[in-house]
Amino acid sequence: MSLTGQRTRAGGPAQTADHTQPGRRTRPPRPARRADRRKRFRRDRLLLVLLAPGVAYLLAFQYLPLAGNVIAFQDFVPFLGIEESAWVGLENFRRLFSDPAIWQAVWNTIQISVLQLVFYFPAPIALAIFLHSVQFSWVRTFVQSVVYLPHFISWVIVVALFQQMLGATGLLNNWLGDAGLSTVDIIGNPDAFKPLVVAQVIWKDCGWATIIFLAALHRVDDQLYEASAIDGAGWWGRLWHVTLPSMRPIIVLLFILKLGDILSVGFEQIFLQRSAVGPEAAEVIDTFVYYAGVVGGDWGYAAAVGLLKGVVAAVLVFAANRVAHRLGEDGLYR
Repeated sequence: MSLTGQRTRAGGPAQTADHTQPGRRTRPPRPARRADRRKRFRRDRLLLVLLAPGVAYLLAFQYLPLAGNVIAFQDFVPFLGIEESAWVGLENFRRLFSDPAIWQAVWNTIQISVLQLVFYFPAPIALAIFLHSVQFSWVRTFVQSVVYLPHFISWVIVVALFQQMLGATGLLNNWLGDAGLSTVDIIGNPDAFKPLVVAQVIWKDCGWATIIFLAALHRVDDQLYEASAIDGAGWWGRLWHVTLPSMRPIIVLLFILKLGDILSVGFEQIFLQRSAVGPEAAEVIDTFVYYAGVVGGDWGYAAAVGLLKGVVAAVLVFAANRVAHRLGEDGLYR
């Protein structure tokens, strides 16, 4: 029997069933949503215009070149182009997994990346905490200016400076020789290459990386420090219970991004010093791709290495972001 028009036993009109769930927001009709989008577009049109150059840059130099990864499945010859080059399927990837040279490059890359995670990643955090605790503003400004400056120096100059100081004929060895001590060639020592690379990164970029952490520290309410001091917390207690928890979201975010770059350790820096210690100690994935593709002309094989590197980096980012969500952090995205 239809419920429409049905009377209750008391003679009153029947009540139709209300299927609206409490607390659930009903969606506005489609014309209203379109009008709302047009209204927001008119409101934010200036911001969209300012955003357009950045979006165009990403499309032209980041996303459109991804289509060129198709040469990883070809025996690519630049003079023939993509359409005329022979297709080889997964042959380049089979070569990749059986080539000991690429695995040596992968092992060197992982070693340098782990050293950077252990020594370089915490360095800007420690420096930001130190600068934030400095009471005199002029001291903080002077230190910031000094530690920011190396970031604006090119890797060519940085490597040249380290060679002039730590090379076989550098200032250190000249001083040791004048003092009658034995000299050491740090620049040309394969065993010292990886720690040297990490030290160069810390010297060059540690100060610049503190900007983000300092911004996070400036957002911390001073009343939290006052309350913790009243409760008897010392410097270490305030650091552990107030400072680090306030910085934790940005630390997790940057750590996830760092994992995405774990297979990229800086092409220019490594390339400039590779000849001093040899490929056994200094060959990384980026330099391997350069010498295999640009120098050796094996474009398809080099593209296969680069494509696999990108896939691994994406998997690491997705996995780290999911782990961050499971631990209650916001992560990189929702």
